[in-house]
Amino acid sequence: MSATQSGYARPLDIRKGQIDLSHGGGGRAMAQLIEEIFRAAFANEYLAQGNDGAVLPVPEGGRMVMTTDAHVVSPLFFPGGDIGCLSVHGTINDLAVMGARPLWLAASFILEEGLPLADLRRITDSMAQAARAAGVPVVTGDTKVVERGKGDGIFITTTGVGVVADGLVLSGDRARPGDAILLSGTIGDHGMAVMSRRENLAFDAPIESDTAALHGLVAGMLASGADIHAMRDPTRGGLAVALNEIARQSGVGMVLDEAGIPLRPAVEAACEFLGYDPLYVANEGKLVAICAEGDAARLLAAMRAHPLGRESAIIGAVQACPHRFVQMKTRFGGNRNVDWLTGEQLPRIC
Repeated sequence: MSATQSGYARPLDIRKGQIDLSHGGGGRAMAQLIEEIFRAAFANEYLAQGNDGAVLPVPEGGRMVMTTDAHVVSPLFFPGGDIGCLSVHGTINDLAVMGARPLWLAASFILEEGLPLADLRRITDSMAQAARAAGVPVVTGDTKVVERGKGDGIFITTTGVGVVADGLVLSGDRARPGDAILLSGTIGDHGMAVMSRRENLAFDAPIESDTAALHGLVAGMLASGADIHAMRDPTRGGLAVALNEIARQSGVGMVLDEAGIPLRPAVEAACEFLGYDPLYVANEGKLVAICAEGDAARLLAAMRAHPLGRESAIIGAVQACPHRFVQMKTRFGGNRNVDWLTGEQLPRIC
């Protein structure tokens, strides 16, 4: 259907156009923006209902899981991804590490006056591609526009709904002394990819974000039959904060093996150059799992069998510790505390 046939005088000028306040005013310009950008990108039967919310079927069996996440990445585009695919992957992964099968997404956009329509189209197309690849449609959403200088281009909030099987409980309070700690791959890729673009730095080996949807990997892990107690995706605050959260919830300590933690040489060099500890750098396509010690080898094999888990490793163990300390055996034979992050090491990273 052409723009004229659909009631608009002419199509949006994607190449030269920009967001203006009328695109958030509730009138014809807003309707055209929604029709030609968002509906065109996310088209599916639920979104096509065209109402203030989507009427969705109720899954049989299991329990519903819902999560929400806001994305304020700067810059909007970075090596290996952008704020669009990141907003889809991040919410899917929050559901996946709960053991849930992601079903639907909702998306809310805060657009800044002056945002090029070409950038908005690129972002929504990236979101749509990520959602289709994951099999998790965007079924409803909202758009607001703020004045120039008050939105930094675009902010995206995504909400996800999934279903977790009855009897399956993955929770941060279930780690027990003796459990094994497994990591699905290298750390720090996403944070350093964003920082390299932000600081306009080039390295001999390119660094790209690891942003990816992890529900397929998690499905394989669950199918292995391993006794998994907890999972987290180590985003803001990185691996260190994710493990400290679990240690606090479960009332246990942890001991990591630095030599066993996968880390790309280029990321390690970038962290050293910029003064960051890779343990605290955000990841967007990795997970950490806590499982019974006797099932660690089985779980590791299942993780390595999936494309997103080929570099998985057993990186440590849970131990009894009334102080709930996370510690690490260094490559040089010493020990160091891996404490909570103090302040914001990498702002606007996800």
